[in-house]
Amino acid sequence: MKQNCVAGNLWILRPDPVGPLVPHIEAYLALLHGEGYKPRVIGSNAQVIAKFSKWMKANHISLADLVDEHAARFLARLAQKNRSNRGYCGAIRRFVGFLRTLGVIGERASLPEPTPVQIVLAAYERYLSQDRALSRATSIQYLPFIERFLRERFGADSLDLSALSAVDVIGFIRRQAVRLGQARAKCATIALRSFLRYLRYRGEITLDLAAAVPTVPNWSMTGIPRAISGEHVRAVLASCRRDEPVGCRDYAILLLLARLGLRAGEIVSLTLDSIDWQSGCITVQGSKGGQLSQLPLPTDVGEAIADYLQNGRPRSSCRTLFLRAIAPIRGLGSSTSIGTIVYAAVTRAGIKTRHRGAHQFRHALACEMLRQGATLTEIGTVLRHRRAKTTSLYAKVDFAALRPLCLPWPRGAA
Repeated sequence: MKQNCVAGNLWILRPDPVGPLVPHIEAYLALLHGEGYKPRVIGSNAQVIAKFSKWMKANHISLADLVDEHAARFLARLAQKNRSNRGYCGAIRRFVGFLRTLGVIGERASLPEPTPVQIVLAAYERYLSQDRALSRATSIQYLPFIERFLRERFGADSLDLSALSAVDVIGFIRRQAVRLGQARAKCATIALRSFLRYLRYRGEITLDLAAAVPTVPNWSMTGIPRAISGEHVRAVLASCRRDEPVGCRDYAILLLLARLGLRAGEIVSLTLDSIDWQSGCITVQGSKGGQLSQLPLPTDVGEAIADYLQNGRPRSSCRTLFLRAIAPIRGLGSSTSIGTIVYAAVTRAGIKTRHRGAHQFRHALACEMLRQGATLTEIGTVLRHRRAKTTSLYAKVDFAALRPLCLPWPRGAA
């Protein structure tokens, strides 16, 4: 079976494909092409889908009767013939999903009945999003703690939420405090208080168990900013292969971290419309509060972004500024992607640092501004801090200002 690129049709299969899937193959391959898949991958998808269509015809399976079990049987058949099915499973799964979006085949078989814990978690998640208007990120952060709390208390049995007591609450937090760091343990207390207030609001419990949640010590402003050194910043930037599309993208992202101190989530949310090339400004949507801020675009950052747009960014109708380098072509998705890029760059540069996250560049910018004589107010403005207390953390690294405050070491002391 061969395929060729020809004008008007993305792929022509030889011999001509047969079976109930034929009317939809061309549209699906065109979709893959639009999402940035390479011709080799599109060709592999075309072959396996044509085989699947031929198998369906031989087994008298119509398009209306197609279900996931048929796809599994077809893939098992390929495995029996000792054929390499690498990528076939994903190709068939994506194509069946495509047919579902068209409405030409039915939905998946109904899922198993949810467990009692899953029912409670789903209702609590709806409460957070609909009644409290909290973000999806809040639910993602809270729900694992609540699930662990319920499973530890009730196991797989039916839930009797009215049986919850202060002993259960205190014991759970104590176990989390031992298992987790201070910040995560504090998050567990916040999540549990929220859930217990929700249960009381629903009438599931009568006591104010939220008041029984113990406090986990986690004093603010006690640490030192975890900043990467200027020498290491230069090494990380130099490690990017700017003659390659991925290197162009990563270099521009790292410059936004180092020169403007953007948060990872703020970089992910940038679009092509965020940059005003005429006035030399970039509009940033804060990941904390969602406020829009307009910042001057440094020359080197603007040149790096322009280089990425001209030589590195894949062709796409997506308006997100930074895109994935491999298909399907779309935005980076989450701040985790930025952290992965930073980790890879630090590793590639051969730097030995305790922390390899994106936020260390933000700390580095603040520390460098402080060394250059900037005031804490100016640093807070650049970093878009909402409270002066947040910026005051950097006073701890202003050694020039702190040195005169130190008392001299008493002479002759043992």
